[in-house]
Amino acid sequence: MTARDLTDLTEAGERRIGWARRSMPVLTAIAARFADERPLDGLRVAACLHVTAETAVLMGALRAGGAEIALAASNPLSTQDDVAAALRAYGIAVHARAGVDMETYYRHIHQALDISPAIVLDDGCDLVNILHTERPDLTVAGGCEETTTGIIRLRQMAAEGALRFPVVAVNDTRTKRMFDNRYGTGQSTLDGIMRATNALLAGRTVVVAGFGFCGRGVAERAKGLGARVIVTEIDPVKALDAALQGYEVLPMGQAARVGDVFVTVTGNRDVIRGEHLAAMKDGVILANAGHFDVEIDVRALEGLAESVNFGVRPNVDEYVLADGRRLLLLAEGRLVNLTAAEGHPAAVMDMSFSAQALAVAWLATEAVRLPPGVYDVPADIDAEVARLKLAATGIAIDELTADQEDYLHSWRSGS
Repeated sequence: MTARDLTDLTEAGERRIGWARRSMPVLTAIAARFADERPLDGLRVAACLHVTAETAVLMGALRAGGAEIALAASNPLSTQDDVAAALRAYGIAVHARAGVDMETYYRHIHQALDISPAIVLDDGCDLVNILHTERPDLTVAGGCEETTTGIIRLRQMAAEGALRFPVVAVNDTRTKRMFDNRYGTGQSTLDGIMRATNALLAGRTVVVAGFGFCGRGVAERAKGLGARVIVTEIDPVKALDAALQGYEVLPMGQAARVGDVFVTVTGNRDVIRGEHLAAMKDGVILANAGHFDVEIDVRALEGLAESVNFGVRPNVDEYVLADGRRLLLLAEGRLVNLTAAEGHPAAVMDMSFSAQALAVAWLATEAVRLPPGVYDVPADIDAEVARLKLAATGIAIDELTADQEDYLHSWRSGS
């Protein structure tokens, strides 16, 4: 790459970051406060996150607070190279490039850890996993985890007594689950599917595997576009919730025979397996919106296919079965919303990353007092993010009167 090319790439990244920042008033306000208070002075932070414009705004807020940052990508296909170039120009060490192989992906994570961080930010638990399996030489005070998949892995580590430091479950805040997971994943997943395929969803059958907050968002958006939605679940309460919201609920074995578009959003592996793929109709679309590329059994798909037409459209590979049926896999089975589209809208990430920034500042002082384990974000941080977001959007809400406060905190009042 020539110097002129690098300059052009950097300038494009700066424009993309500036556009995202316009929709992130809460995080921008927190960055201004951090610049005044410097709560992170001298703190080394290693992050493994999607390298997008929204992440760049978060990195800028942490740097404004005084942190030294090294950033690696949490997905080989989601990195926006122009954003990475702009961040490097800002003085942030970025170890990420779009489309790298898995060996390079893990090398980048090791390079981020080479700064010997006190705090780590993770998106899927790959960085924390490497800390525990390959970098036991490093002493970390605490961390934050952004995704459901990562929290599942961390809670298992904690249950087995393997987790070495406290980790804040940023994913589990109300502002993250209700808005990022539901509205962000719902919109960006369908955005990725439509960009990749230009398919009309109205009148088609969309099968959503998993009815957590992310699955609800995908189902709601698909229904709003006129699709017939089928939900598959293993949790009886979530399945009942889906049924009472008007969705058809089926086992995947039955849904596989009737679906036109399949979206996995579970955080688990082999949700769509070989027997499901073998039963599918010609032309079905397979997309994953869970964190890792294990929800759709791509190896089984490769085993069933007589041939593969790679790149029939950008981010679309066509697997041709022996009987001529064609199954369309999007984004290699990786996150379709970040590979085929741009991920969540910045306005949604404003809340998630604001909670992340405030959690880092909280950990900077509190981590030394916390034993290893998975912790909720303090409730006052979650509430502060929501208040700031309401204020930024010009929405006012009621406050409790003194009598209402007394009533809620007294058991002596009768009916």
